[in-house]
Amino acid sequence: MYIGRFVVVGPGVGAYRVSSRSFPNRKVIEREGDLTVVPTSEAEATDNPYVSYNCVRPTDSGVVVGNGSHTDPIAEKLGLGYPARDAIALSLLALDFEKDDYDTPRVAGVVGADESYVGIVRRDALVVERVTEPTLVATYEKDRPESFEFAVEGAEEAARTAYDLDFEHPVCAVGVAVSDDGIETAVENGN
Repeated sequence: MYIGRFVVVGPGVGAYRVSSRSFPNRKVIEREGDLTVVPTSEAEATDNPYVSYNCVRPTDSGVVVGNGSHTDPIAEKLGLGYPARDAIALSLLALDFEKDDYDTPRVAGVVGADESYVGIVRRDALVVERVTEPTLVATYEKDRPESFEFAVEGAEEAARTAYDLDFEHPVCAVGVAVSDDGIETAVENGN
């Protein structure tokens, strides 16, 4: 099944995976503490604004994971003291779904040590939920937050597990872990 890009968010752990039929030549790199999706050297040149973006932004309030440019304003609002629910809702509402050929939804989450949230904005809805167990939301097919088996420990296992999930067209993935000891991130580029 092809579900597109997705996030899995739970208390203390999260992941984001790029799955793509249209732009498979991408990877995640670390830039100044953020994780960014970028084209690989083999990728064809494109002016598509949805191909490259920050997908992980650590903050003092938790780690933001998302499938596009909305990741940055969510992190900025958290930095200004907004509650995670409000930061996600306001940013998703402001940027809306992607204006591409598929009206691709935007998905996002905030992973905290004690409290986590997941959200999506589609053509027909804006949904933001507090999660108490791992929850998945994707751009296609699974575009409503749903409980999801994701028993992982640590960022590295989260990234690898997300990449290996049995959904079509994996490109790259990231994992995050948040505890009282700090924030851990990991990248899986499928090498």
